[in-house]
Amino acid sequence: MLKVTFCAYDSPGHIGGPVVWIGRLLPALRRRGIEARCLFLTWGDIGPTVMALRKQGFDCPAVPSQPYIEERVKWILERLRENPPDVFVPHNVVPGFFAARWARAANIPTVGVFHSDDNHHRGLKHQFVCGDSDFHLSALVCVSRKLEEDILVEQPQHTIVRRIPCGAPVLPMRVQGPVCGLRLVYVGRLVEEPKRISEVARAFCRVIREVPGIEAVLYGDGDATSSVEKIFATEGKGLPVRLAGKVDSQQIQERLLECDVIVLLSDYEGLPIALMEGMACGCVPVCLRIRSGIPELVEDGVTGLLVNDRGDSFVTAIRRLQTEPGLWERLSFAARAKIEAEYSNEACAIQWADLLQSLHKAAGLRRALKIPRRLKLPKAHPAIAVEAPEPPTPSPVYLRLYRRSRMAAGKMRRRLFGSAFNRGHGA
Repeated sequence: MLKVTFCAYDSPGHIGGPVVWIGRLLPALRRRGIEARCLFLTWGDIGPTVMALRKQGFDCPAVPSQPYIEERVKWILERLRENPPDVFVPHNVVPGFFAARWARAANIPTVGVFHSDDNHHRGLKHQFVCGDSDFHLSALVCVSRKLEEDILVEQPQHTIVRRIPCGAPVLPMRVQGPVCGLRLVYVGRLVEEPKRISEVARAFCRVIREVPGIEAVLYGDGDATSSVEKIFATEGKGLPVRLAGKVDSQQIQERLLECDVIVLLSDYEGLPIALMEGMACGCVPVCLRIRSGIPELVEDGVTGLLVNDRGDSFVTAIRRLQTEPGLWERLSFAARAKIEAEYSNEACAIQWADLLQSLHKAAGLRRALKIPRRLKLPKAHPAIAVEAPEPPTPSPVYLRLYRRSRMAAGKMRRRLFGSAFNRGHGA
């Protein structure tokens, strides 16, 4: 049985596409005869993904993220050494990317995953695709075509590049369609970057005021929760718009089945899982026209509607869905068919299984994984430095005192052991 070890982040209240993806991929791989485990770096206590996977019988070692990058890398390497996998998937975890260098030295293929079109992933590209060849990965999976194109333009020589979407469950049920009006929904993190959630909240209030028969709900949590609450309490006062809080990933599609239109107006994305979940239910997507992820899911007028801004263009799109006969029905069926044909959980798991099997077959005989006492890590790119903190540089005074103490200790050892050596040889 093929053994694969993943890495991921988790913590109480932690939400987002990457951890949702991990929670769904591991069971799908198990159904294909692949034994998967996941190493979790956490902030504080363990989060919902660790608990959900452990309940399903998956081995999920977890540790609070240590202060410095070398400690984090060593913890991952120790877990790999105690239970060596056939393939190591550091996923999007920066210490895992660094640890992959020693996994590859043991002939364990390594796979990174690019989820988003942001500075963090551009930093990963600079460091592990364009940087020191010792730290290149065996393979890199990009969840969208645009992310794949951005990697291929660098012409990586020794890294296999694949596009494998995250995927979404396709339930047997689908949205029944509007009865008295359209029900809009947003699902995701309540943050300003990249989601622009305050502008989304204002856009919901405006469209409800200007287009009769519209109601809206936001599901999620995040740093901007209080901002959304204030907007709904002022601009949305008396309107059918509400903030419904966080919903477990296993239950979100039940909520989506109660809606008609899923809205995503982010500045940038990778391949948004919440959008695919909504489309799989038959919700019509209305999204901002951006360069990554959205264009391959939403073809304007075919599988959804693309808008140019969060103001007039957005209101016009919702008004069209409300007033044009047959438009919602046609887009709803096409959106669901798109996910079912190309982006289902099962279709994506098959692609992952094929990649993992091919990497294992091409790898040489596995060697013992050796962990140096002192890891020599390159300086982290600024875009990922927050996940690779280095210990503070000792002051010159401290270094001088340290060196003097080492020299004094050395002289003392030579006196003691030198005298003992001479006595033992009859000097």
